[in-house]
Amino acid sequence: MIRDPERMDADAPAVNTADEDRLPPPDPTRRRVAARFGRAAAGYDEAATLQRRVCDRLSLLALDHPPPAGAIVDAGCGTGHWLPALRRAFGERLLVAADLALPMLAQLRRSQPDQPCVAADLHALPLAEESAAGIWSSLCLQWCRPDASLMELARVLRPGGVLWLSTLGPGTFSELRTAFAGIDEARHVLDFVPPERLDAAVARAGLSVLARDRRRHVACAPDLAGLLRAIKAVGAQEVGDNRRQGLLGRQAWRTVERRYEAYRRTDGLLEVGYDALYLVLRKSP
Repeated sequence: MIRDPERMDADAPAVNTADEDRLPPPDPTRRRVAARFGRAAAGYDEAATLQRRVCDRLSLLALDHPPPAGAIVDAGCGTGHWLPALRRAFGERLLVAADLALPMLAQLRRSQPDQPCVAADLHALPLAEESAAGIWSSLCLQWCRPDASLMELARVLRPGGVLWLSTLGPGTFSELRTAFAGIDEARHVLDFVPPERLDAAVARAGLSVLARDRRRHVACAPDLAGLLRAIKAVGAQEVGDNRRQGLLGRQAWRTVERRYEAYRRTDGLLEVGYDALYLVLRKSP
């Protein structure tokens, strides 16, 4: 069975969930991530312009590396925006949507009521071992522990199965990191995993690299407050432990704004960069 937030008896015989005890114990960081993406669910599709650009690029790599016959999982599906594209690309296969945030799955069910979906943490997917021929996971891994998540994705893949993955590298939000540097003792930007550490996690999971790419994408707004609102609108404001609990003081905020003027473009907009890492991985046959 596939656990569904609205229809718990959804029938999907080609991909079976494991026992309920596969779900991890409550974890404060994972609950925080789920809550933030849950709060962003209602307006996510309108705000997720950059996320769609990343999916566009990942899809080009996916078409060059199709999976063997069998089910496909969208791990970190959000509101399900990319599911129709996966259906068009890979035909009449079982397609399973998985996400940590229940409000995201609720949005998905409203727009695609017949889509099988499962409430799932990437660290412990309630899916049977070797049950998926392909896994699509775009801009989800950066909010997870890469070793644990890649091990779990490899467990679910059948031999010869393909994982299409995008995540964020250490150059992401570098402008914000510079502008907030030394402003207080709190962390203001998440530390993203460098490619060499990601490659090591891939190898430990028993996956091989079929293709890779790395691109810088930017989001723009007229002012710094607008950039931060755009990041918050897609739930991407998680910074890990030692985050600030309250607002910055007025003087500190003005200092950050003044520093950020270094990133104003000739068209008058401020930009923030996303260091997108793309990988196509295969589990050994």
